[in-house]
Amino acid sequence: MPQHFDAIVIGTGQGGSPLAVRLAKNGRHTAVIERDKFGGTCVNVGCTPTKAYVASARTAHVARRAADYGVHVTGEITVDLAQVKARKDKIIGQSRDGVEKWLRNTNNLTVFKGHARFTGPHTLSITDPANGNLLDELHADDIIINTGTRAVIPKLDGLERIRYHTNSTLLELTELPEHLAIVGGSYIALEFAQVFRRFGSRVTVIVRGERVLTREDEDFARNLQKVLTREGIEFRFGGEPSRVEPLHEHGDGVRIFFSDDSAPLDVSHLMFATGRRPNTDDLGLAAAGIEVDRHGTIPVDGQLRTNVPGVWAIGDVNGRGAFTHTSYDDYQIMSANLFDGAQRSVDDRIMAYAVFVDPPLARVGMAEHEVRASGRDALIATMPMTRVGRAREKGETDGFMKVLVDSASKQILGAAIYGVDGDEAIHTFIDIMTARAPYTTLQFAMHIHPTISELVPTLLDGLAPMK
Repeated sequence: MPQHFDAIVIGTGQGGSPLAVRLAKNGRHTAVIERDKFGGTCVNVGCTPTKAYVASARTAHVARRAADYGVHVTGEITVDLAQVKARKDKIIGQSRDGVEKWLRNTNNLTVFKGHARFTGPHTLSITDPANGNLLDELHADDIIINTGTRAVIPKLDGLERIRYHTNSTLLELTELPEHLAIVGGSYIALEFAQVFRRFGSRVTVIVRGERVLTREDEDFARNLQKVLTREGIEFRFGGEPSRVEPLHEHGDGVRIFFSDDSAPLDVSHLMFATGRRPNTDDLGLAAAGIEVDRHGTIPVDGQLRTNVPGVWAIGDVNGRGAFTHTSYDDYQIMSANLFDGAQRSVDDRIMAYAVFVDPPLARVGMAEHEVRASGRDALIATMPMTRVGRAREKGETDGFMKVLVDSASKQILGAAIYGVDGDEAIHTFIDIMTARAPYTTLQFAMHIHPTISELVPTLLDGLAPMK
């Protein structure tokens, strides 16, 4: 007979771990299942390691610019990738171990290691990922899926003959690539491109279209691309890889051929940053009757329920957000609805995120092109970072701010900051928009000088009808 639990959480990512603990602490006999490493994508191969690398890369960048600030550093600035990786591994280890200890030490919560697969709407088998042997069988009234996503690898001729990387495996290198090619023009691609360029690698970004960040307004994308180009990152637009082959018999190095018959590109390392795929294909969802869309994403309603009663999906796997903060917000919504008498819905969430290049690009709500497409009467204002005293004092004046407001309701429709500390300053907009307060609440607020946020009211002073 399967072991019975009140609730089972599959996956220990940013939403799954706190939800499992909350369920257990509220008297629900709970199980949590982890196939691989505790903490999910963010802790192991996402936010935590990449931002550790961003910090090391920025330190090298600032050191090289030290003379601009009157500080003289003698000798060449070099990066020891093995040491960078060791620092990253230490940070990851602390976080991962902390999550596992937290879960295992929570009363009323049982931790299982293995691969979970549905055998019915409320039953699961747990097998050994290494050999497929059955370890346990579980049953629960409620099951929460939190299995995340993984990198998509495009189908290319010759791929089986070369060594290639994703965001996960590139973080395991201990020697700097001589020439790194990154296929993709979105967030992960650009973050890794800047990091490894600042580490000292030659970097070429291969973009299928004619510009990076196609989901963003073109003015932000072009400005960001200009900054990255100035740092020495090379871009190859309008070319899609068609096949690859090793440069040497022992597999080192890659020659990339393109569909437009343009000149091939020879590189030492190749990384794919071409999207992510939900980890749903090996969960046995069909046995439970759980629906997925053509991308493998599990559709959910505003309360994160799937089409099967008693089964929820939270985090990246549900397609309602692809970020750590949206996953955690899923947990908060579900937890509040289950235990706090709330009626929260993911449908009410205002999307916000950042691209952690340096300077960062942060955005909340609608972009300008989305507002224009909506046809609504709106106000708009922009301000270059050169007007921000704190940016000038730091010697980091790249970028600009933008805000869009509904003319009738005075509600902020969206805002974006591409500039130093923009990933923090954007929260002034997030909070006002979440409160559904008019833009004048922010416009008339007194902000501290000298900060980036203090120029937000001045930005709003410049609102004018969008033409």
